[in-house]
Amino acid sequence: MKKPKPQRSDELRPEYKRSDFGPMVRGKYAKRIAATTNIVILEPEIAKAFPNDKIVNDTLRSLLRLATATSRPPRTKKSRASA
Repeated sequence: MKKPKPQRSDELRPEYKRSDFGPMVRGKYAKRIAATTNIVILEPEIAKAFPNDKIVNDTLRSLLRLATATSRPPRTKKSRASA
């Protein structure tokens, strides 16, 4: 025969007091988390082509290498000699 599970209450244990914990703040760490995460949402057709983060990162690295290898140096202004 199974033992009944003890009833869980939403109350603090007798040894704790609510005043020991300070004020409750909703979303206290939300700004810090938002600033330190880099979440990118892919459109559905793109997500089908890239099923995991490793493939996305490998593809972006390849594209970056290709762009760097094929880019031209910036054009410099040629000054005309005054006549």
